[in-house]
Amino acid sequence: MQRRWRRAGRVSAARRSTMAQFLFEADLHGLLKLDAPIPNAPPARWQRKAKENGALGPNPAAVSPMKPANRSYSSKTPSQTPGKSGSKIQSTPTRAGGDRYIPNRSTMQMEVANFLLTKENDPAEESPTKKEQQKAWAVNLNGFDVEEAKILRLSGKPQNAPEGYQNNLKVLYSQKLTPGSSRKNGRYIPSMPDRILDAPEIRNDYYLNLIDWSSQNFLAVALDGSVYLWNHTSGEIIQLLQMEHPDDYVSSLSWIKEGNYLAVGTSNAEVQLWDIQQQKRLRNMTSHSSRVGSLSWNSYILSSGARTGHIHHHDVRVADHHVATLAGHTQEVCGLKWSLDGRYLASGGNDNLVNIWPCTQGDSGDFAPIHTFTQHQGAVKAVAWCPWQSNVLATGGGTSDRYIRIWNVCSGACLNAVDAHSQVCSILWSTNYKEFISGHGFAQNQLVIWKYPTMAKVTELRGHTARVLNLTMSPDGATVASAAADETLRLWRCFEMDPVKKKKERANSVKSSIMYQGIR
Repeated sequence: MQRRWRRAGRVSAARRSTMAQFLFEADLHGLLKLDAPIPNAPPARWQRKAKENGALGPNPAAVSPMKPANRSYSSKTPSQTPGKSGSKIQSTPTRAGGDRYIPNRSTMQMEVANFLLTKENDPAEESPTKKEQQKAWAVNLNGFDVEEAKILRLSGKPQNAPEGYQNNLKVLYSQKLTPGSSRKNGRYIPSMPDRILDAPEIRNDYYLNLIDWSSQNFLAVALDGSVYLWNHTSGEIIQLLQMEHPDDYVSSLSWIKEGNYLAVGTSNAEVQLWDIQQQKRLRNMTSHSSRVGSLSWNSYILSSGARTGHIHHHDVRVADHHVATLAGHTQEVCGLKWSLDGRYLASGGNDNLVNIWPCTQGDSGDFAPIHTFTQHQGAVKAVAWCPWQSNVLATGGGTSDRYIRIWNVCSGACLNAVDAHSQVCSILWSTNYKEFISGHGFAQNQLVIWKYPTMAKVTELRGHTARVLNLTMSPDGATVASAAADETLRLWRCFEMDPVKKKKERANSVKSSIMYQGIR
């Protein structure tokens, strides 16, 4: 009997073990199916939030997390990071429904979509009347035209962003111009001079021409009775000459094209020729009876303008240097410039006239101006030829005129005129840009850069405290030197060429030199 009880006990224990294993497998299978709630498990996050907001009611298990109905969220979701204060609140834009988009299929016109997808690709041709009739039926039955309907469309209108909200991606992907990209495509022009040099005892006389820059990079300056040379490359200063008589002074300067000879006009009616290599005077030419205020070279011909209104041509190669006299002004000639091609000579005088002279004599054997411009109402000292249009001349009038005028010397027409609002003392054309610069007197004493041919003002360069007397340009065309009555010379890097453009021009010059060598 005792052995039988033991056997029965072992069978009962085996049955209990088998039943426990079966129940474990059943529970595990139920957990994997997720059909029923997990007993004794903590509620889900969405259930806790709904319970806190009072939206679940007495039976929270009756609400499914996949159904958006009967759910509402607060516009502010508290977020707390361990170790940080819980007072920080993160704002979430308010919207109806859950955090997933569940389309409302009741407004998606599934029957119409099915019809549009399954209808024939090549419908039979129908008369306009029949098409209009079908359109009217569709509008009456569906409330819209089937042909214009979309197969799928979103239900409802998109929500508007809160007031003051700005999308951060707009900065990256916006098509609008940023302040950096909306700037004008203009070059940088320094507003301050690159260098300032002292010019003591420079004569404050509007009718004189006291500075000039050579092709060998020497800047010549006349300071009363002396002439100084400043080497722009090395910075060396050389005193070239000193007038013998203390009452005499230098009234004009002009370099020959090659840059090795300097012509000097004086107050005692002399025209001197100096060799800068030897630093000695080569010759002294006397033909005028009054001071020589303007000089200009055309190859070996040196033209000089005097206070008497006469212009003399000097052939510096021969002993009898005075070869021609031009009489077209009644007062002092203060502006004189040969064109780059050597065909015309422009002269401006204190009689408010601008004369255009030919390079050769007329049939009568005398020189006569081919054009005389009388539009200026003041003395004309500023005369300058356009470097890329040989027949275009710019002139500027004095205090009683203040106009800059552009002329076509072939037709004699005034192409343009602009009021500079101040005395025009000098004009220079840029060789690097389609622009020119003008120097002015009272009241701003400024330099102005103008765009050609629009005559639009590019910029103004200020710094002189007295009127600008003369302008001259460096051989590379990048720097302009201005001499003023404040006894200073200021160097402005206002026409510096763009490095890319400069590199291209240098490459082109190398190609042309190689071609020239090959032809020779």
